[in-house]
Amino acid sequence: MPLSEVIVGSIQPVLIALLGGSGLLLLIAVVNVANLLLVRSEGRKREIAVRSGLGASPARLAMQFVTEGVLLVAASALLAIGAAHWAAILLKRLIPRSMLDGMPFLAGLGLHTRELEFLGVVSLLAAILFTATPTLRLSLSGSRVESGRGYSGAAWRRLGAHMVILELATASVLLIGAGLLGKSLYRVLQVDLGLRPDHVAVQAVGGIGPAYSKNEQMIALNRELLRRISTIPGIQSVASSSMFPISGGNTVWLRFLDRPNTGDHNEVQQRQVTEKYFSTLGARLLKGRYFTESDDPTKPLVVVVDKLFIDRYYPGKDPLGQQFYFQSSQTGPFTIVGVVETIKEGALDKVSWPTMYAPFNQNPSSFFNLIARTSQDEHALIPVMAVAVHEYDRGLMTGQSTTLSDQINDSPAAYLRRSSASLAGGFAGLALILGVIGLYGVVAYSVSQRTREIGVRIALGAQMGTVYRMILTEAAWLVGIGVALGLIVSVGAAALIRGLLFGTNSWDVETFGLVTIVLTVSALFASFFPARRAASVNPVDALRSE
Repeated sequence: MPLSEVIVGSIQPVLIALLGGSGLLLLIAVVNVANLLLVRSEGRKREIAVRSGLGASPARLAMQFVTEGVLLVAASALLAIGAAHWAAILLKRLIPRSMLDGMPFLAGLGLHTRELEFLGVVSLLAAILFTATPTLRLSLSGSRVESGRGYSGAAWRRLGAHMVILELATASVLLIGAGLLGKSLYRVLQVDLGLRPDHVAVQAVGGIGPAYSKNEQMIALNRELLRRISTIPGIQSVASSSMFPISGGNTVWLRFLDRPNTGDHNEVQQRQVTEKYFSTLGARLLKGRYFTESDDPTKPLVVVVDKLFIDRYYPGKDPLGQQFYFQSSQTGPFTIVGVVETIKEGALDKVSWPTMYAPFNQNPSSFFNLIARTSQDEHALIPVMAVAVHEYDRGLMTGQSTTLSDQINDSPAAYLRRSSASLAGGFAGLALILGVIGLYGVVAYSVSQRTREIGVRIALGAQMGTVYRMILTEAAWLVGIGVALGLIVSVGAAALIRGLLFGTNSWDVETFGLVTIVLTVSALFASFFPARRAASVNPVDALRSE
């Protein structure tokens, strides 16, 4: 596979979600500002006409808009540089240290020449748009003064409405993306682990040097540390494992005695655990027995396997007493003495390998993990466990110290979806606010330009309900078209983040329906206030002001 994929493959989906979300949010922001400039240009037609009448040339008038657009963009760019600097620091701090150590390419995260060049290009395009928008609008008007506040340029109303539709459609895409990622995160954290992860503390230990060079010495070390940890107040049960719980790796190939050896790669995960490993984690025994202290090197080799192992290699058979060897080293035979419910030994969002568990006393490991179930806050007992290890031998290595709950919540599968959902959720929230503000601006300006019309309607007997319906219907059309376009685009956009989805379809009906309701209600709620102002117009005052 490409080296770049090996290096950045784990974080690439997050970067794509971040880039896509920020791009869509930038689009909404630019459209909103352009919309506001159009509104402002409507109110400046008299001013521009007066300036033109006093001798100002079209180039001089255009230069005024250029100056205003450049100042607006320059101020935004300066604020963006400061905000981006602190955002980069914040994003870097949000990445767990265990993951950051494996992503050295993020060590220099921050603003550099390439980012500033990108900012310059975006600022230039925005300045051109912000300059051209009012210039073209006023040139279309021919610089003539429109009489009466009741007139609203049809061209502006159409363009402003189209911009609002674009904003609402983009907000729909971001909201649906955030909803799908949030639902995927929930599904990842709800994966059946086959154990109880609460109140479990884990401390990695390593014994090196001549004092721990023999299996007997490692077995004695493991027993003594388990005894010491078990005496700590608040520890209910303690065990050890050669691998960290909920982690993958360390697989072997097997050759089964009850069938011909065809050279198949019967690959399974292997763990060396002590007798209380399953009870400490809260795993359920389905058949047979757990290990005992007597399962030592003097006894036949035994294993406990999980249900996934049985389903794959012994479907419909009694697994107890079945035997197999390691394919490569011919080590064995191993005899199955127990079956436990499948423990999620691997990535939360991947299909696990079948797993076999061997007694630690029969095959000890120089590095192992002390696993303790506690009756109180497990975080408070982690440093106590490390102290107990070093009190026995200060030369012992202590590695990763964490809780099983933190290990699950900070796992790559959960982190990728949590960070993506958080980023997309933040973008979606801002997009929703900007979209609703944009709709409010268009409806409010339309109402202000139709004051005389509304006053005449009320004077002729129109009821408040009729005025409400007239304004809200106009808003509802914009919302309906924008949301409908957003839903269509979202189906394709969701396919682009399919790699981040887990247990969730890219066309998840619940998410699409919920986003439709939230966006529609929010937009119509924003439109209610201009509608209420329109319904409360006094026809006498409206006609007198005209």
